[in-house]
Amino acid sequence: MFKKLFFLTMIVSSFMLSAFAVILLFTYLLGPPDTNLHQQTQFFDRDENLLETQALVNQREYIAIEEISPHVKNAFTAAEDQHFYDHYGFDLKRIGGAVYQNVIHQDKRQGASTITQQYAKNLYFTNEKTWTRKFKEALAAMRLEMFLTKDEILEGYLNTIYFGHGQYGVEAASQYFFDKSARDLAVDEAALLAGIPKGPAIYSPLNDYERSHERQQWILRRMASLDFIDQQTYNAVKNRDVPIVTAVANESNSDSLYFMDTAMKQAAELLDISREELKHGGYNVYTTMDVEAQEHLSETVKENLPEGELQVGTVTINHQSGEIVALQGGRDYKKSPFNRVTQASRMTGSTFKPILYYAALLYGFTPAMTLESAETTFQLENGKTYKPTNYGDLYANGPITLAQALAISDNIYAVKTNQFITSDNLIEAARTFGIEDDLPSVPSLALGSGSTSVMNMAEAYGLLANGGASIDPYIVKKITNEDGEVLYEHPSQPSERVLDRDYAFVLTHLLTGIFDERLNSYSRVTGATIAPMLTHHYAGKSGTTPNDSWMIGYSPHYTTAVWTGYDDHQQIEKREDLVAAKQIWAEYMEKIHENKPVQPFEVPDGVTGAYIDPDTGYLQGPACEDRTRLMYFIKGTVPKNVCTE
Repeated sequence: MFKKLFFLTMIVSSFMLSAFAVILLFTYLLGPPDTNLHQQTQFFDRDENLLETQALVNQREYIAIEEISPHVKNAFTAAEDQHFYDHYGFDLKRIGGAVYQNVIHQDKRQGASTITQQYAKNLYFTNEKTWTRKFKEALAAMRLEMFLTKDEILEGYLNTIYFGHGQYGVEAASQYFFDKSARDLAVDEAALLAGIPKGPAIYSPLNDYERSHERQQWILRRMASLDFIDQQTYNAVKNRDVPIVTAVANESNSDSLYFMDTAMKQAAELLDISREELKHGGYNVYTTMDVEAQEHLSETVKENLPEGELQVGTVTINHQSGEIVALQGGRDYKKSPFNRVTQASRMTGSTFKPILYYAALLYGFTPAMTLESAETTFQLENGKTYKPTNYGDLYANGPITLAQALAISDNIYAVKTNQFITSDNLIEAARTFGIEDDLPSVPSLALGSGSTSVMNMAEAYGLLANGGASIDPYIVKKITNEDGEVLYEHPSQPSERVLDRDYAFVLTHLLTGIFDERLNSYSRVTGATIAPMLTHHYAGKSGTTPNDSWMIGYSPHYTTAVWTGYDDHQQIEKREDLVAAKQIWAEYMEKIHENKPVQPFEVPDGVTGAYIDPDTGYLQGPACEDRTRLMYFIKGTVPKNVCTE
């Protein structure tokens, strides 16, 4: 019996030794491991200047082992792997203890990873706690030990560990927490830093200083017991507070991070990889950001967005090229990365009316067409009634022209127009403008009761700004790998005709009316308060709902949409909240047009201009010479009546 047992033991032992030898040989034949992974992806603006992205893309700054303070090396060795220089990648005693504890508790609560294993995980694997991942990690650790020196492994480890707050590596973390290089860290600073990677959310001094201090003290005691520091040094530092330099001031401007986040998302989708793979894949992403425009946008929002919880979503598109030149999806990315330009769906209010009136022009309406503006109760097909109101319950109580109705945002005129063209046809018009959201087929749709994103509305207005030619808003121009090989380049595609150019221009000129007080009626034009600020040619439309405030408009150069409101959909009641969207739009558009020529909208051949009395819709005559305005009509539709009384 004993011989059989001995023989069986020898066979099993031989098999295990052979298997281990095969694994060693296989590992060796794989050759030196690739440690040049997780390089930080870089982002560039439209002029291919490098953008600062440390607050969004995890920051890494590499530092050679000989430059790192010995206190740092000793602190991490004491905290993570005291036998680092004595083992070959695995601490068998720690592994045995960890396996015992894990079997007892039926989970994987206790780890025994050496610095080598942790470095392997940082390079190649995720935090998934499975035996398969552990086995692969062990093979990777063996390769590291075979082909790298201990100092090379420690250098790689110290440059890849995560410290929270987007900081990878001791140099980035040292700069972040202490505003100094890792080469200059004192022993107590090194011990505090060494305590963080065990759980950055728990042991970061910025998250919980007390817990961070407790772990630092534990590491200092271990350093003393291992003779990494003498007793005198330990006594001198054990109760000393370590001042933390909050590095928020050194982070990128959070206002531009919405743009960068959007670019990152689009780049990952284009390469069909995850955001994490993109972040640390060593790619070069060339974006469409106009840095000056982005800075102007951030600064204008700060100056005009009232204090409090009011949020903002705003984007600027070069409608001729489709480039998104500036974007801000909220008031503070660090507090809320939710992007209100691309992710939020909000009621559009009267900014939806241009779509309505484009359809109306196709159905035969003209800028001079009159409808009565008065309190009206509409009888619906289902037997119900609908009674819209104008802002402030004001009405002309008489006829007004389409030009006036759009400029002062008359709701009665809009609903009557919608009744004429039908809600289904209005929805079809919205589809033509690129709005695919689920829109209600009801009379109130004419007043913007449907919801969509700020980006969709900007694209819809950009279509008008581009003379009805299609636009394809994009934020990533090109992506290359670290060797410069082009992996993606935005295709140059000719625009397609989406809207009739002549009708698009007639509507564009109508939209310039919100800034022209010659179109005042029972109410002032909606852009009257910002008109004195404007020195260029603009077309646009404001819009409000109880919970939303909009201003969207364009010049021959740029289209900008601004939305303000509350995330919880509470009503906007304060005057400063109500006017913020218009104020931001006007000031910002003037800033980005400062060095642009004053350029009017190009008049196509299929339209003709005539001076019209805005009140009656008649051609200029002896009775209205002092109040006429130039309006444009599809050829053959200019009014024939002349105002003689």
